Amino acid sequence: MTLEDIIKETKTYYCLECGKCSSLCPISRHNPSYSPRLMLEKALTGFEGDLINDQELFSCLTCYNCSLKCPADVDYPLFMQKVRTLAFAQGRYGVPADSGILQSFMRLMLNPAIEQRRLEWLSDEYRISEKGNILFFVGCAPYFEFAFEDFEAGALNIAKDSLKILNTLGIEPMVLADEKCCGHDLLWTGDVESFRKLAEHNARIIKESGAKKIIFSCPEGYRTFKFDYPHYVDLDCELQHITEFLAENMGKGMLDFKEVKKKVTYQDPCRLGRHLGVYEQPRKLIEAIPGIELIEMEHTRDESICCGTSAWTNCDAYSKQIRTERLLEAKATGAEMLITACPKCQIHFRCAMVSKGEEKGPDVEMDVMDIVNLVASALEDNGSE
Repeated sequence: MTLEDIIKETKTYYCLECGKCSSLCPISRHNPSYSPRLMLEKALTGFEGDLINDQELFSCLTCYNCSLKCPADVDYPLFMQKVRTLAFAQGRYGVPADSGILQSFMRLMLNPAIEQRRLEWLSDEYRISEKGNILFFVGCAPYFEFAFEDFEAGALNIAKDSLKILNTLGIEPMVLADEKCCGHDLLWTGDVESFRKLAEHNARIIKESGAKKIIFSCPEGYRTFKFDYPHYVDLDCELQHITEFLAENMGKGMLDFKEVKKKVTYQDPCRLGRHLGVYEQPRKLIEAIPGIELIEMEHTRDESICCGTSAWTNCDAYSKQIRTERLLEAKATGAEMLITACPKCQIHFRCAMVSKGEEKGPDVEMDVMDIVNLVASALEDNGSE
């Protein structure tokens, strides 16, 4: 694929140079050296070398805030994804967060000689099946717990509570021992070949399992399977985020909640919200819990502010500023807790509260909980265990 091909595929030729993308970009709001409009201008005026060698190429959050508002329908996030493949081919990479440990885990999974021990967290408390129609895709949650030992990542608790809730509904899903990373981060940082290998492996073992439906607690995995896998593999399964699945089943009387007196606000993850259009189901779940008061932030739904980093890359002072801005907006609602629906959102917000310092802006403290954990905690006293 050439830059010319990318320009055509993403409708970059239609750019009106109105600057709306840059005015809406959360990165541009804090980092004056980054501008989506100027990135497109480099491509259109033939400065391919400058574009590929620009370290800011990997700063874009691919949050889709710009594309949803673009009057010319330019797909800027896809443009960034594709241009990064050109950069990767020339040995150009973003700056990996956390010393690159998460990228290392993803690539280690590509080695068939390395056997994972990814189900050691499972206990007799959770009922799973070896065969069945429903598969729960755990994703990288077990690896997140190891990578963020300095603070509670919470990702594995999301997986555990997902199983608890499914069990409450009478569902004993399959959980695959040799499942691997969905490949989202590798794809969005330009390593298409590694992504393809992960996709092929996951598609093969899922087909062998006989699963007809896959449930995700991670929006990135859901988005990757739904939009990206079809370009590389054939996987004929129904796909749902757990909030969609639970919202569908809530009316069947199998999820009885105790009262939880708490004021909360909700963070729309970029992948679940702007990428996938899932806005109402999480809110429906939250509001179904007696005693919960949901207070919306100033920027909500398709105008929500991103958690500040994508694909564990270029996580810098500007990323911290974006997170702090969002946490302050959540705090301003008067809510006691920020509810997320993406493991990475939870990690990034907790990281912002741990990594304090004058250079990162004002300190802000707020409880953060994933919506799965909120729902599971509301079931604790109703005999579901």
